[in-house]
Amino acid sequence: MHHPDLFPGFAPHRIPTPDGEHIHALVGGSGPPLLLLHGHPQTSAIWHKVAPALAQRFTLVLADLRGYGDSAKPAGDPAHLRYSKRTMAADMLAVMQHLGHVRFSVLAHDRGARVAHRLAADHPDAVLRMVLLDVAPTLAMYEKTTDAFARAYWHWFFLIQPAPLPERLIEADPAAYIRDVMGRRSAGMAPFDARALAEYTRCLALPGTAHGICEDYRAAASIDLVHDRGDRDAGRPLAMPVMALWGAQGVVHQCFDPLAEWQRVARDVRGHALPCGHYIAEEAPDALLAAALPFLLETT
Repeated sequence: MHHPDLFPGFAPHRIPTPDGEHIHALVGGSGPPLLLLHGHPQTSAIWHKVAPALAQRFTLVLADLRGYGDSAKPAGDPAHLRYSKRTMAADMLAVMQHLGHVRFSVLAHDRGARVAHRLAADHPDAVLRMVLLDVAPTLAMYEKTTDAFARAYWHWFFLIQPAPLPERLIEADPAAYIRDVMGRRSAGMAPFDARALAEYTRCLALPGTAHGICEDYRAAASIDLVHDRGDRDAGRPLAMPVMALWGAQGVVHQCFDPLAEWQRVARDVRGHALPCGHYIAEEAPDALLAAALPFLLETT
């Protein structure tokens, strides 16, 4: 169970998915609905520094992606369909509909932002607006991979190796994997609250998490690219407003032009760099709120 001190007053929910799995979510606050999606190798605990301010304006749904946190971790399939962003987006649509939210906004980081991208593409009537943190679109990042990107984002190429090699190495020492992946970024381990870090470590050690994480990345390097190319070839840009925010000290900023890349897949995009590295919600919560809140509160 999540650390009770991180989200006081939030209620846990276990919500069924269309394919018979379940998603774990915390719900709190009041106002219009806002879905928050975390990245790798973390859980919904990433939002603990911004949740209090957001909960004053929004009904927050903090969901763990499938394969992560306390959500279901089904075995993968040969085509990685079970962890495609299409399937993971369907999870989140089911979560929000289960809670009574037909239309909602999304704030998403890293892997969660890839799920949010697919959610908006597949279910455009459900998503009002999105804030996407420290990502460029998956297709752009794979098609424009450089030596510098591959060295910095080595895990993109490690995690997609055939099972069970990466799973076995992660499971040998989950706490070390957390420290090595998160601590090598620009800010080191300083931004992370000990309670949140304990959550990430606890959840990575759960049976099936290492496999779920690897399947998420295997899907991103295969079936997700098929879906993304389909959208591009059909000329289907996202219509809802999108805000892209990224870390000025992050690899995405150094290797890509996030604003330009999102403008290639969405019609209404704004955004800028924030004074931090990759883990925006934990490194620069005030800067994130200052940028995202006005955008999320717009009604037109």
